[in-house]
Amino acid sequence: MQEPGFWDNTEKAKEISQELDSLKSLYNPMQSLIKKVQELEELMTLVDEDEELQEDFQKECRKLQREYERLESLQMFQDEDDSRNCFLQIKPGAGGTESCDWAAMLYRMYLRWIERQGWKYEIIDFQPGEEAGIKNAILRVKGQYATGHLMAEKGIHRLVRISPFDSNKRRHTSFAAVSVAPEIDDQIEVDLQDNDLRIDTYRASGAGGQHVNTTDSAVRITHLPTGIVVQCQNERSQIKNRAIAMKLLRSKLYQYYKEKKEEEVAKKQSEKTSIAWGHQIRSYVFHPYNMVKDHRTGEETGNTEAVMEGEIDDFIRQYLRWKIGQIHE
Repeated sequence: MQEPGFWDNTEKAKEISQELDSLKSLYNPMQSLIKKVQELEELMTLVDEDEELQEDFQKECRKLQREYERLESLQMFQDEDDSRNCFLQIKPGAGGTESCDWAAMLYRMYLRWIERQGWKYEIIDFQPGEEAGIKNAILRVKGQYATGHLMAEKGIHRLVRISPFDSNKRRHTSFAAVSVAPEIDDQIEVDLQDNDLRIDTYRASGAGGQHVNTTDSAVRITHLPTGIVVQCQNERSQIKNRAIAMKLLRSKLYQYYKEKKEEEVAKKQSEKTSIAWGHQIRSYVFHPYNMVKDHRTGEETGNTEAVMEGEIDDFIRQYLRWKIGQIHE
Protein backbone atom coordinates (compact mmCIF):
# COMPACT_ATOMS: atom_id res chain seq x y z
CA MET A 1 0.00 0.00 0.00
CA GLN A 2 3.00 2.26 0.41
CA GLU A 3 4.15 1.60 -3.15
CA PRO A 4 4.07 4.59 -5.54
CA GLY A 5 0.92 4.60 -7.66
CA PHE A 6 -1.00 2.24 -5.37
CA TRP A 7 -3.91 4.68 -5.06
CA ASP A 8 -4.00 5.54 -8.78
CA ASN A 9 -6.65 2.85 -9.25
CA THR A 10 -9.00 3.89 -6.45
CA GLU A 11 -11.42 0.97 -6.85
CA LYS A 12 -8.67 -1.68 -6.82
CA ALA A 13 -6.88 0.03 -3.92
CA LYS A 14 -10.10 0.11 -1.92
CA GLU A 15 -10.65 -3.60 -2.57
CA ILE A 16 -7.13 -4.48 -1.39
CA SER A 17 -7.49 -2.22 1.65
CA GLN A 18 -10.76 -3.92 2.64
CA GLU A 19 -9.19 -7.35 2.22
CA LEU A 20 -6.25 -6.28 4.43
CA ASP A 21 -8.64 -5.00 7.12
CA SER A 22 -10.50 -8.31 6.99
CA LEU A 23 -7.27 -10.28 7.46
CA LYS A 24 -6.20 -8.01 10.32
CA SER A 25 -9.55 -8.57 12.06
CA LEU A 26 -8.60 -12.26 12.29
CA TYR A 27 -4.81 -12.04 12.68
CA ASN A 28 -4.60 -9.44 15.47
CA PRO A 29 -7.14 -11.11 17.82
CA MET A 30 -5.49 -14.49 17.19
CA GLN A 31 -2.06 -13.12 18.15
CA SER A 32 -3.61 -11.62 21.27
CA LEU A 33 -5.20 -14.98 22.12
CA ILE A 34 -1.90 -16.82 21.68
CA LYS A 35 -0.22 -14.36 24.05
CA LYS A 36 -2.93 -14.88 26.69
CA VAL A 37 -2.58 -18.65 26.40
CA GLN A 38 1.17 -18.35 26.97
CA GLU A 39 0.53 -16.22 30.06
CA LEU A 40 -1.88 -18.84 31.39
CA GLU A 41 0.72 -21.57 30.83
CA GLU A 42 3.08 -19.63 33.08
CA LEU A 43 0.33 -19.22 35.67
CA MET A 44 -0.27 -23.00 35.71
CA THR A 45 2.95 -23.56 37.62
CA LEU A 46 1.60 -21.51 40.54
CA VAL A 47 -2.01 -22.68 40.57
CA ASP A 48 -1.62 -25.72 42.82
CA GLU A 49 -0.19 -23.61 45.60
CA ASP A 50 -2.90 -20.96 45.80
CA GLU A 51 -6.71 -21.46 45.92
CA GLU A 52 -7.44 -17.89 44.79
CA LEU A 53 -5.18 -18.39 41.80
CA GLN A 54 -7.08 -21.58 40.95
CA GLU A 55 -10.33 -19.62 40.78
CA ASP A 56 -8.75 -16.86 38.67
CA PHE A 57 -7.19 -19.48 36.41
CA GLN A 58 -10.55 -21.15 35.77
CA LYS A 59 -12.20 -17.80 35.01
CA GLU A 60 -9.47 -16.92 32.51
CA CYS A 61 -9.76 -20.35 30.88
CA ARG A 62 -13.49 -19.83 30.37
CA LYS A 63 -12.89 -16.37 28.90
CA LEU A 64 -10.27 -17.71 26.50
CA GLN A 65 -12.60 -20.54 25.50
CA ARG A 66 -15.32 -18.04 24.55
CA GLU A 67 -12.77 -15.89 22.70
CA TYR A 68 -11.46 -18.91 20.82
CA GLU A 69 -14.99 -19.94 19.79
CA ARG A 70 -15.68 -16.43 18.51
CA LEU A 71 -12.51 -16.45 16.41
CA GLU A 72 -13.28 -19.96 15.18
CA SER A 73 -16.66 -18.69 13.96
CA LEU A 74 -15.03 -15.80 12.09
CA GLN A 75 -12.78 -18.25 10.22
CA MET A 76 -15.79 -20.25 9.08
CA PHE A 77 -17.27 -17.37 7.07
CA GLN A 78 -16.67 -18.16 3.42
CA ASP A 79 -19.35 -16.25 1.51
CA GLU A 80 -18.38 -12.85 0.10
CA ASP A 81 -21.46 -11.30 1.73
CA ASP A 82 -20.83 -12.67 5.23
CA SER A 83 -18.95 -9.58 6.38
CA ARG A 84 -21.75 -7.17 5.42
CA ASN A 85 -24.30 -5.52 7.67
CA CYS A 86 -27.76 -6.96 7.12
CA PHE A 87 -31.52 -6.53 7.27
CA LEU A 88 -33.29 -8.92 9.65
CA GLN A 89 -37.06 -9.41 9.26
CA ILE A 90 -39.43 -11.27 11.60
CA LYS A 91 -42.97 -12.11 10.52
CA PRO A 92 -45.63 -14.26 12.22
CA GLY A 93 -47.13 -17.24 10.44
CA ALA A 94 -50.79 -18.17 10.33
CA GLY A 95 -52.36 -18.29 13.77
CA GLY A 96 -53.40 -14.76 14.65
CA THR A 97 -52.50 -13.50 18.11
CA GLU A 98 -50.50 -16.63 19.02
CA SER A 99 -48.10 -16.23 16.10
CA CYS A 100 -47.87 -12.45 16.52
CA ASP A 101 -46.85 -12.96 20.13
CA TRP A 102 -44.26 -15.57 19.10
CA ALA A 103 -42.82 -13.17 16.51
CA ALA A 104 -42.48 -10.54 19.26
CA MET A 105 -40.65 -13.05 21.47
CA LEU A 106 -38.18 -13.76 18.67
CA TYR A 107 -37.78 -10.03 18.05
CA ARG A 108 -36.84 -9.54 21.71
CA MET A 109 -34.47 -12.54 21.58
CA TYR A 110 -32.56 -11.07 18.64
CA LEU A 111 -32.34 -7.64 20.24
CA ARG A 112 -30.81 -9.27 23.32
CA TRP A 113 -28.34 -11.20 21.15
CA ILE A 114 -27.36 -8.09 19.16
CA GLU A 115 -26.76 -6.20 22.41
CA ARG A 116 -24.59 -9.09 23.70
CA GLN A 117 -22.41 -8.73 20.60
CA GLY A 118 -21.94 -5.02 21.27
CA TRP A 119 -23.45 -4.30 17.85
CA LYS A 120 -25.83 -1.57 16.75
CA TYR A 121 -29.26 -1.84 15.17
CA GLU A 122 -31.84 0.42 13.62
CA ILE A 123 -35.58 -0.26 13.49
CA ILE A 124 -36.68 0.05 9.86
CA ASP A 125 -40.26 -1.11 10.33
CA PHE A 126 -42.34 -2.17 13.32
CA GLN A 127 -46.03 -3.06 13.08
CA PRO A 128 -47.73 -4.15 16.31
CA GLY A 129 -50.30 -6.94 16.29
CA GLU A 130 -53.96 -6.13 16.77
CA GLU A 131 -54.15 -7.73 20.23
CA ALA A 132 -50.55 -8.58 21.11
CA GLY A 133 -47.14 -9.13 19.57
CA ILE A 134 -46.07 -7.89 16.15
CA LYS A 135 -47.24 -8.27 12.56
CA ASN A 136 -43.88 -7.33 11.09
CA ALA A 137 -40.48 -6.07 12.24
CA ILE A 138 -37.40 -5.19 10.22
CA LEU A 139 -34.03 -4.34 11.74
CA ARG A 140 -30.88 -3.04 10.12
CA VAL A 141 -28.08 -4.82 12.00
CA LYS A 142 -24.58 -3.34 12.02
CA GLY A 143 -21.76 -5.52 13.31
CA GLN A 144 -18.76 -7.66 12.38
CA TYR A 145 -19.95 -10.41 10.01
CA ALA A 146 -23.59 -9.58 10.76
CA THR A 147 -24.85 -11.34 7.64
CA GLY A 148 -22.71 -14.42 8.23
CA HIS A 149 -23.96 -14.82 11.79
CA LEU A 150 -27.63 -14.13 11.21
CA MET A 151 -27.97 -16.32 8.12
CA ALA A 152 -27.98 -19.13 10.69
CA GLU A 153 -31.39 -17.85 11.81
CA LYS A 154 -33.04 -17.66 8.39
CA GLY A 155 -36.07 -19.93 8.14
CA ILE A 156 -39.13 -21.01 10.08
CA HIS A 157 -39.08 -21.04 13.89
CA ARG A 158 -41.68 -23.22 15.67
CA LEU A 159 -43.00 -22.71 19.21
CA VAL A 160 -44.92 -25.22 21.34
CA ARG A 161 -46.38 -23.93 24.62
CA ILE A 162 -49.45 -23.52 26.80
CA SER A 163 -51.10 -20.47 25.34
CA PRO A 164 -51.43 -17.43 27.63
CA PHE A 165 -54.33 -16.34 25.41
CA ASP A 166 -56.34 -19.55 25.81
CA SER A 167 -58.63 -19.58 28.86
CA ASN A 168 -58.68 -23.40 28.68
CA LYS A 169 -54.87 -23.54 28.98
CA ARG A 170 -54.46 -25.73 25.92
CA ARG A 171 -51.18 -26.37 24.14
CA HIS A 172 -50.64 -24.38 20.93
CA THR A 173 -48.09 -24.54 18.13
CA SER A 174 -47.06 -21.24 16.52
CA PHE A 175 -44.75 -20.38 13.65
CA ALA A 176 -42.75 -17.30 12.69
CA ALA A 177 -40.48 -16.66 9.71
CA VAL A 178 -37.08 -15.00 9.92
CA SER A 179 -35.46 -13.65 6.75
CA VAL A 180 -32.03 -12.09 6.29
CA ALA A 181 -30.58 -10.03 3.43
CA PRO A 182 -27.08 -8.50 3.26
CA GLU A 183 -26.96 -4.74 3.04
CA ILE A 184 -25.39 -3.99 -0.32
CA ASP A 185 -23.74 -0.80 -1.52
CA ASP A 186 -24.49 1.15 -4.68
CA GLN A 187 -21.59 -0.46 -6.54
CA ILE A 188 -23.47 -3.76 -6.74
CA GLU A 189 -25.85 -3.84 -9.69
CA VAL A 190 -29.38 -5.13 -9.16
CA ASP A 191 -31.95 -5.42 -11.96
CA LEU A 192 -34.52 -2.90 -10.77
CA GLN A 193 -36.87 -1.24 -13.29
CA ASP A 194 -39.28 1.56 -12.34
CA ASN A 195 -42.17 -0.06 -14.19
CA ASP A 196 -41.71 -3.21 -12.06
CA LEU A 197 -42.51 -1.29 -8.88
CA ARG A 198 -45.75 -0.38 -7.15
CA ILE A 199 -45.27 2.28 -4.49
CA ASP A 200 -47.94 2.90 -1.86
CA THR A 201 -47.97 5.37 1.01
CA TYR A 202 -49.92 5.04 4.23
CA ARG A 203 -50.11 6.42 7.74
CA ALA A 204 -47.46 5.01 10.05
CA SER A 205 -48.50 3.09 13.14
CA GLY A 206 -46.50 2.57 16.30
CA ALA A 207 -46.49 2.12 20.01
CA GLY A 208 -48.09 5.54 20.45
CA GLY A 209 -47.14 9.15 21.12
CA GLN A 210 -44.31 10.42 18.98
CA HIS A 211 -44.23 7.21 16.91
CA VAL A 212 -47.61 7.84 15.27
CA ASN A 213 -47.62 10.18 12.29
CA THR A 214 -50.52 12.33 11.19
CA THR A 215 -49.51 12.18 7.49
CA ASP A 216 -49.04 9.34 5.01
CA SER A 217 -45.28 9.15 5.54
CA ALA A 218 -44.90 5.36 5.58
CA VAL A 219 -43.88 3.74 2.28
CA ARG A 220 -44.56 0.26 0.92
CA ILE A 221 -42.86 -0.91 -2.30
CA THR A 222 -43.91 -4.05 -4.17
CA HIS A 223 -41.61 -5.60 -6.76
CA LEU A 224 -44.19 -7.02 -9.16
CA PRO A 225 -42.08 -9.68 -10.96
CA THR A 226 -41.03 -11.40 -7.71
CA GLY A 227 -43.81 -10.34 -5.34
CA ILE A 228 -41.25 -9.08 -2.82
CA VAL A 229 -42.74 -6.39 -0.57
CA VAL A 230 -40.76 -3.99 1.61
CA GLN A 231 -41.90 -1.14 3.79
CA CYS A 232 -40.49 1.54 6.04
CA GLN A 233 -42.15 3.87 8.53
CA ASN A 234 -39.27 4.64 10.84
CA GLU A 235 -38.69 8.20 9.56
CA ARG A 236 -41.18 11.08 9.67
CA SER A 237 -40.27 12.05 6.13
CA GLN A 238 -41.86 10.10 3.27
CA ILE A 239 -38.76 10.81 1.17
CA LYS A 240 -36.45 9.26 3.75
CA ASN A 241 -38.74 6.26 4.22
CA ARG A 242 -38.81 5.73 0.46
CA ALA A 243 -35.00 5.86 0.25
CA ILE A 244 -34.62 3.30 3.04
CA ALA A 245 -37.31 1.07 1.52
CA MET A 246 -35.51 1.14 -1.85
CA LYS A 247 -32.25 0.20 -0.15
CA LEU A 248 -34.01 -2.68 1.59
CA LEU A 249 -35.61 -3.80 -1.68
CA ARG A 250 -32.25 -3.84 -3.48
CA SER A 251 -30.81 -6.01 -0.70
CA LYS A 252 -33.74 -8.41 -0.77
CA LEU A 253 -33.64 -8.71 -4.55
CA TYR A 254 -29.89 -9.29 -4.43
CA GLN A 255 -30.41 -12.14 -1.95
CA TYR A 256 -33.39 -13.48 -3.94
CA TYR A 257 -31.44 -13.74 -7.21
CA LYS A 258 -28.43 -15.15 -5.40
CA GLU A 259 -30.53 -17.93 -3.88
CA LYS A 260 -32.15 -18.66 -7.24
CA LYS A 261 -28.67 -19.26 -8.68
CA GLU A 262 -27.77 -21.49 -5.72
CA GLU A 263 -30.96 -23.51 -6.26
CA GLU A 264 -30.12 -23.97 -9.94
CA VAL A 265 -26.60 -25.17 -9.09
CA ALA A 266 -27.99 -27.56 -6.48
CA LYS A 267 -30.48 -29.01 -8.98
CA LYS A 268 -27.77 -29.54 -11.57
CA GLN A 269 -25.69 -31.38 -9.00
CA SER A 270 -28.76 -33.35 -7.84
CA GLU A 271 -28.28 -32.13 -4.28
CA LYS A 272 -30.93 -31.14 -1.78
CA THR A 273 -30.99 -27.52 -0.65
CA SER A 274 -32.24 -26.09 2.65
CA ILE A 275 -32.56 -22.46 1.61
CA ALA A 276 -36.28 -22.65 0.80
CA TRP A 277 -38.52 -20.22 2.64
CA GLY A 278 -40.66 -22.99 4.14
CA HIS A 279 -37.79 -24.91 5.71
CA GLN A 280 -38.34 -25.34 9.46
CA ILE A 281 -35.00 -24.82 11.13
CA ARG A 282 -35.66 -24.81 14.87
CA SER A 283 -38.24 -25.82 17.48
CA TYR A 284 -38.76 -24.16 20.85
CA VAL A 285 -40.74 -26.35 23.26
CA PHE A 286 -42.02 -24.85 26.53
CA HIS A 287 -44.51 -27.65 27.32
CA PRO A 288 -44.66 -30.51 28.33
CA TYR A 289 -40.86 -30.14 28.70
CA ASN A 290 -38.27 -27.42 28.00
CA MET A 291 -36.11 -27.78 24.90
CA VAL A 292 -34.79 -25.78 21.99
CA LYS A 293 -33.54 -27.92 19.10
CA ASP A 294 -32.03 -27.01 15.75
CA HIS A 295 -33.23 -29.51 13.14
CA ARG A 296 -30.25 -28.99 10.83
CA THR A 297 -27.43 -29.57 13.28
CA GLY A 298 -29.07 -31.48 16.13
CA GLU A 299 -27.83 -28.85 18.61
CA GLU A 300 -30.21 -28.60 21.55
CA THR A 301 -30.54 -27.25 25.08
CA GLY A 302 -33.03 -27.46 27.91
CA ASN A 303 -32.30 -23.91 29.05
CA THR A 304 -35.09 -22.22 27.09
CA GLU A 305 -34.98 -19.14 29.30
CA ALA A 306 -31.35 -18.43 28.40
CA VAL A 307 -32.08 -18.86 24.69
CA MET A 308 -34.96 -16.38 24.83
CA GLU A 309 -32.59 -13.95 26.55
CA GLY A 310 -30.37 -14.06 23.48
CA GLU A 311 -27.94 -16.88 24.24
CA ILE A 312 -27.97 -18.41 20.75
CA ASP A 313 -24.23 -18.42 19.99
CA ASP A 314 -23.96 -22.22 20.27
CA PHE A 315 -26.72 -22.64 17.69
CA ILE A 316 -25.04 -20.20 15.30
CA ARG A 317 -21.61 -21.79 15.75
CA GLN A 318 -22.94 -25.31 15.13
CA TYR A 319 -24.79 -24.05 12.05
CA LEU A 320 -21.56 -22.62 10.63
CA ARG A 321 -19.81 -25.97 11.16
CA TRP A 322 -22.76 -27.79 9.58
CA LYS A 323 -22.77 -25.41 6.61
CA ILE A 324 -19.08 -26.03 5.91
CA GLY A 325 -19.77 -29.76 6.05
CA GLN A 326 -22.61 -29.34 3.52
CA ILE A 327 -20.36 -27.40 1.16
CA HIS A 328 -17.60 -30.02 1.22
CA GLU A 329 -19.82 -33.09 0.88
